[in-house]
Amino acid sequence: MKRTLFFIIFLMPAWLHAQELYVSTEPASNMPANSLGLRVTNRFFKMEAEGVTGMRIEPELMWGISKKLMVHVAGLASNQMQPSIEWEGASVYAKYRFLSKDDVHSHFRMAAYVKGAVINNPFVPVMRDHISKPYTNQELDLEGGASGVAGGLIATQLLHKLALSATLGYNRFMNNTKDNRPPDMPGNAVNYSLSAGYLLLPRTYRSYEQTNLNLYVEFLGKANTDAMSRSQYLDIAPAIQFIFNSVTRLDFSYRTQLFGDMTRNVFNTFTLRFEHNIFNISTKRK
Repeated sequence: MKRTLFFIIFLMPAWLHAQELYVSTEPASNMPANSLGLRVTNRFFKMEAEGVTGMRIEPELMWGISKKLMVHVAGLASNQMQPSIEWEGASVYAKYRFLSKDDVHSHFRMAAYVKGAVINNPFVPVMRDHISKPYTNQELDLEGGASGVAGGLIATQLLHKLALSATLGYNRFMNNTKDNRPPDMPGNAVNYSLSAGYLLLPRTYRSYEQTNLNLYVEFLGKANTDAMSRSQYLDIAPAIQFIFNSVTRLDFSYRTQLFGDMTRNVFNTFTLRFEHNIFNISTKRK
């Protein structure tokens, strides 16, 4: 009885909204209050300048401070800018949900987010011996590309088994700890996204031990706004997701460019992510 009650109060809300757990973006909804999430993301990508596969590892700790506020702290290690895997830096992400409208089998959420990153990579990579193309790149990000800050708004609509979400944000890129940003690389960019998630399984909820199967498609865009580096792109990222026992998550995603004129060193990325959540972390057993 106690186990069932715990599931209804703490796990059921997150489980019923599993189709909002996007792989490439964050929804306006938060993880449950008083919970912790442990996440490891692995990204694999072909680097156009060198013709070899790069890898980035992102360990991450997530904390649901309250029903309206959550925080992520992530580390970054990769061989994208170095011949071997090196520690790249860290980032902090915070999201505050300021609007919530609930209905039967549906809800609407809006949230604001901020992110900051400190990165120690060079802006031009330390090249390996076999270089297939000259290195040209106008794409910077806070996931290993550049130090900086970002902020924006997220709106998410849940309609029974379908969840739709949109993001609009601004990025300000700064100098890295070991290198200054070259003047021909962007200092300002706008990012935007449209994401859809569908809960395919289970058809009927009977137990928290049922495995969830979610399907996603996300459209991810960015536009550099500086006069010297003005350019843009739009990517598509389909994904499949499994959730086990309502607490453990496994994601598979593939991201590729649809169109754009931004010079980039990476056009295609495969993502593998593992996540485990711990709910009701401060409840003491008597």
